[in-house]
Amino acid sequence: MATAASASLGAVAFGTENSGSVSNGAKFNLKYAPNFGAFPEMAGKDPIDVIKFCSDQGFRAIFDNGLVRKEPALQEKIATELQRQGMDLGPFGLKAREGKKSMVYADKESVNAWKGGMLDAIETAKRTGGKQILIVPGKQDEKLEMDYQTANVIDNLRALTEMAEKEGLVIVIEPLNRWNHPGLFLKGIPQAYSICRAINSPSCKIVNDLYHQQITEGNLIPNMDRAWSEIGAFHVGDNPGRKEPGTGEINYLNIFKHIHEKDYDGVLCMEHGRSIKGIEGEKALIEAYRKVDNFI
Repeated sequence: MATAASASLGAVAFGTENSGSVSNGAKFNLKYAPNFGAFPEMAGKDPIDVIKFCSDQGFRAIFDNGLVRKEPALQEKIATELQRQGMDLGPFGLKAREGKKSMVYADKESVNAWKGGMLDAIETAKRTGGKQILIVPGKQDEKLEMDYQTANVIDNLRALTEMAEKEGLVIVIEPLNRWNHPGLFLKGIPQAYSICRAINSPSCKIVNDLYHQQITEGNLIPNMDRAWSEIGAFHVGDNPGRKEPGTGEINYLNIFKHIHEKDYDGVLCMEHGRSIKGIEGEKALIEAYRKVDNFI
């Protein structure tokens, strides 16, 4: 029964043709978080309208990687509406200021670029109520031994973690796969786990992007369990194609059930596209998550 359900996740659409009448009062068991561009046909492009629509569909969170680049007034409006709807805000990306954009270096220019970006992220967190700041440490240097690079990344992250701790915030570092993002320093969950253990702070955790990790290492549930103490958030996307659950090879039915059984109460960012274009694709996306969530 579970196998059949998993195979058809991405193919089911809502029966109504009137997008305005599509509503689902039941909240999802897990905090799946669409981004502001997930439903352009059904919700439009205004972030406040998107939040209202997502809440109406049962979603309990939202995420925006580019939140730090939005105008402060809009950030505050987003925070107000999320609070009104009782929704969480997922991790948003830190944007380093001018300078070398990698943490593998220990020079003053690089360190200051990241610290400056952290200050900007802290101000965004204060305006929005966000609690998690996402960091990709940057590119590795083929001319510098990996052990030195690792030590520099740990030192740089420790400095940013101390800044986050003072504000009650959490940094989440994200490993990315080397096929889509060649040349990056941070590639896998075991590597990220060892860095977080070295920093040893509740303010430095991992965002486990299941799409990237399926490509890089697979073995998703065992790796999740081994690194569980250091996982602060999840990104979701099926592989291949990076579309909604049920369109690729990842068994999200079992994965979401496993995460739920571990009493995870954090955000799962829906960082993927849609397998079907237009309004029918948006309806199918919502139904894909509803269909999986109903088995939890």
